[in-house]
Amino acid sequence: MQKKLLYISVNSKPEELSSSKTVARAFINQFLEKFKDYKVEEVDLYKDHIPRLEYQYFEDRNCIISEEAEKKLSQKEQNEVKRIRDLCDQFVSAQVCVIASPMWSLLFPAPLKEYIDCIVQVGKTITFEGSKKPKGLLGEEHRAAIYIQSSGGSIPWIVDPILDKGENYVESIMKSMGIKQVKELKVDNTGTSEEERQQAIKKAEKQINQIISSLNL
Repeated sequence: MQKKLLYISVNSKPEELSSSKTVARAFINQFLEKFKDYKVEEVDLYKDHIPRLEYQYFEDRNCIISEEAEKKLSQKEQNEVKRIRDLCDQFVSAQVCVIASPMWSLLFPAPLKEYIDCIVQVGKTITFEGSKKPKGLLGEEHRAAIYIQSSGGSIPWIVDPILDKGENYVESIMKSMGIKQVKELKVDNTGTSEEERQQAIKKAEKQINQIISSLNL
């Protein structure tokens, strides 16, 4: 069975104008050079349809309704539920997930949160059995998530845990689903000029090999 890298991009800019997407592509290309048994699937959260969750899609917290209950919905709603299931199944089937996103207002663009809401599902990525707290179901040893984030400036390391809410959230949500290997690659100080942006990209790309070599896959 061929292994899968799922690439999730969160930026409306074309790849050549997006620092995070440019570095993500470089990461993927280097990754495939080392791990030749992987195929790549891509989700563009600004082009692909990501449903907004409605109460009628769920039986309980994070639990999508049964297929029998789904038949009682309108055709449009059935299509939305199917899309949510498909997005979650696609995420679960990938051994490696790469997310490329800019930092917006200390977080990330809204489509990423909508996507995450679709993939955090009882019975697929989490369970509440025997506890009120969620337990991750994606705890296989050889699974990893890489979060590639670009920003115009840089956050001093001493306040990074407080101010870099995007990094903190993505790491927390991935680990809550059981993924132990969560890496971040920052594209900091993209600045206001193309020269500054290219310098930031080159600096980030120098870290790629080290991150790939650290993965247990």
